[in-house]
Amino acid sequence: MAIFVAKRNTNMNPMEPILKVQNLSISFDQNKVVNAVSFELNSQQILGIVGESGSGKSVTALAILGLLPKNATITGSILFDNANLQSTSEKDFQKIRGNKISMIFQEPMSSLNPSLTCGYQVQEILLQHKKLSKKESKNQVIELFHKVKLPRAETMYNQYPHQLSGGQKQRVMIAMAIACKPQILIADEPTTALDVTIQKEIIELLKALQQETEMSIIFITHDLALVSEIADTVLVMYQGEIVEQGNVTQVFKNPVHNYTKALINSKPNLKERLKKLPTVKDFIENTVDDEIYTTEQRNDFHAKIYATKPLLEVKNVATYFNTEKPFFFGKANPVKAVDEVSFQLFEGETLGLVGESGCGKTTLGRTILHLEKATKGQVFYKQKDVTNLSKKELKDFRKEVQIIFQDPFSSLNPRIPVGEALMEPMKVHGILNYSEARKKYVFELLERVGLQAEHFYRYPHEFSGGQRQRIGIARTIVLKPKLIICDESVSALDVSVQAQVLNLLNELKADFGFTYIFISHDLAVVKYMADQLMVMNQGKIEEIGDADAIYESPKTAYAQKLIDAIPKGI
Repeated sequence: MAIFVAKRNTNMNPMEPILKVQNLSISFDQNKVVNAVSFELNSQQILGIVGESGSGKSVTALAILGLLPKNATITGSILFDNANLQSTSEKDFQKIRGNKISMIFQEPMSSLNPSLTCGYQVQEILLQHKKLSKKESKNQVIELFHKVKLPRAETMYNQYPHQLSGGQKQRVMIAMAIACKPQILIADEPTTALDVTIQKEIIELLKALQQETEMSIIFITHDLALVSEIADTVLVMYQGEIVEQGNVTQVFKNPVHNYTKALINSKPNLKERLKKLPTVKDFIENTVDDEIYTTEQRNDFHAKIYATKPLLEVKNVATYFNTEKPFFFGKANPVKAVDEVSFQLFEGETLGLVGESGCGKTTLGRTILHLEKATKGQVFYKQKDVTNLSKKELKDFRKEVQIIFQDPFSSLNPRIPVGEALMEPMKVHGILNYSEARKKYVFELLERVGLQAEHFYRYPHEFSGGQRQRIGIARTIVLKPKLIICDESVSALDVSVQAQVLNLLNELKADFGFTYIFISHDLAVVKYMADQLMVMNQGKIEEIGDADAIYESPKTAYAQKLIDAIPKGI
């Protein structure tokens, strides 16, 4: 097989700017979202652009590619190859996009065409920009798939996006982006929804490709610790402006702007556990509370809760899914999503549940909730076997055991105001007798989760991601449950919004005595939240014990692998 080589002009000066953005301002209908942004991207450089949702980083990237909608008003200049991209025609831009400047988007599933095979979609790019035959282009696609370390590259060529895992789909997007050997690769949040181990693999892959092909990369994210593992220089954007930029080590170790300090410190610290995570607002207003939740306080709390009987006990639970039977003879091989799992959960405890995608953690949560039927084993809630419940018993059980979903938007009805959505389960379970009483209770609940009474009348699309997650929490606690399963409930949030939601969950736990099963692929977050930690791998419990003890000294190679993959920063 031929080796894919993507090197360009080796005489190019690495310190020579390949892209210059000068005084770039972008407005949508008089609303300015980017204000006088200027920066340079050098040849063979990795530039990190960091900021939360709404900071203007993705809009800036789309402006470079000429992909902003027609209602965008743009001033300033974007210079590439000694030409101003602002005055480039659409016909000329089509020769640049995917060829000289490529982009990896955040969500590969929505970027890939579900009706076309992965190989065909990458081949299209080559056929559009290069003079290749179909056979030659197919061979190059397979080489690219090998290059981005996709398993069974020849098979992957003929597979559809839904047949691939999240990490594999992202590798297809990377193959598509580097197919034409671009001078600049823009990676827009390429690892946000991926497991920590897959995230590390993608970062290492991008670094290796950059060194081999000598392309320049603009890496966009909200996570400064992640940027520190890949970028040479970094610029921090806040409310459409650059508030800090420089060498990544300098910015990470000696941040000047309070917003930069917030991005660094809003992530849970692996060495010490603060009682309350600082947010951007805390840093901007200088109201950071650095009180530590000490080991002694934690031990005292554990001694108290573990002296009681368990609230939930799972005994040898297995959940199997049958695949299609062979056409002629033989039995189907079941997929063992959860395989002989046993553990105890005590009232007031937070059990952290971690593992890579497909390890069975979400299926276990759904099995406990009776959203999936257990193949075998028993689940005891308050010492009562709840494995087989009548309809009435199941209704009562689900009042006490609730779930917070990863994506609250898809779990909310877009056609009814959120206040109605919160009152609906109250009616089903007969909480309060009158509509006005329920409405008053929901008003109080909205304020309790950091929203306002006026939000009662708004629809889901009118809220930000963080606000929708608060609505999801409010809908979960409206029934005053005892046990809440948080299924990746903060994974897609910006670091500061994530800190707000984690603080809220801890406050609600203290005020209402909630017990949590906290499912996440972000191990730093799980360590901060969890009392006990359970590591799952291929449906089984790999390791279980005190969260701090496992992080300090994991007993299994798999747990060590997960911990090593956490971005540590500089």
